[in-house]
Amino acid sequence: CWFWSSGSPCGSWLKRSNSTSTIHLDGHPGLHRWRCGNYTTCSDTNAYWLGGSHQAWVAEADIGIVGTGYLCPNHQGNADHICNAGFVTSAEARGRGVAQSLLNHIVAEARMAGFKAMQFNFVVSTNTGAIALWQRNGFEIVGTLPRAFRHPEAGFVDAHVMYQLL
Repeated sequence: CWFWSSGSPCGSWLKRSNSTSTIHLDGHPGLHRWRCGNYTTCSDTNAYWLGGSHQAWVAEADIGIVGTGYLCPNHQGNADHICNAGFVTSAEARGRGVAQSLLNHIVAEARMAGFKAMQFNFVVSTNTGAIALWQRNGFEIVGTLPRAFRHPEAGFVDAHVMYQLL
């Protein structure tokens, strides 16, 4: 279901999924729960993550799949120079540089594709690790959506829109 991403700056563990693949995360409950928990079904999750113009990658380590990310245009027409990306990493991946490597790779892919900016449409405010990582890499919070995410433990929390010129 996976094939190696050509010229990956992240090393041999980063793979690219083709658009007809399904990301099988059954053996990786942390990723599976997060991705499927935000959609009606896991097939809805895969349809979103791999659908349309999305390009998706997975990160594998000695313990299996530890992260995934996608890249796609954020809009069409006169705003098609701005891309969107999404990332998920497993709890087991923390401190291993997985999110940083996925970000580096997907930003490089975005630049090669000619995008001029990257926008994260919905960064949950309780995800402080991701927010700090994105800010260390030049992303800015350009807007906040009050109480936009129904967090399973914290209740309704804010979500941020983050942006960076490429």
